[in-house]
Amino acid sequence: MRKDEIPEFVEAILATGCPMCAVGHDTYVFGEIDVPEDRFDLVVKQVQDICDLYGERGHLLLEITAYLRSIGRAFDLPENTLH
Repeated sequence: MRKDEIPEFVEAILATGCPMCAVGHDTYVFGEIDVPEDRFDLVVKQVQDICDLYGERGHLLLEITAYLRSIGRAFDLPENTLH
């Protein structure tokens, strides 16, 4: 994946019904797919197909996370969560 493909990658994932959000400033996650049971396998396949199409994205971890934050798709962990 190239950096300029991040917005279309994120939009393609979100369009499937699979949520995606930044966690903090250095990671992101695909959320639990919340679709009717009869569509679940289809959505999982769509997400995998999109990931395959765009290819390796590990080198863009921080950029994808920053993009998700910029569009309001972020979750910040409370400070001092590790005791």
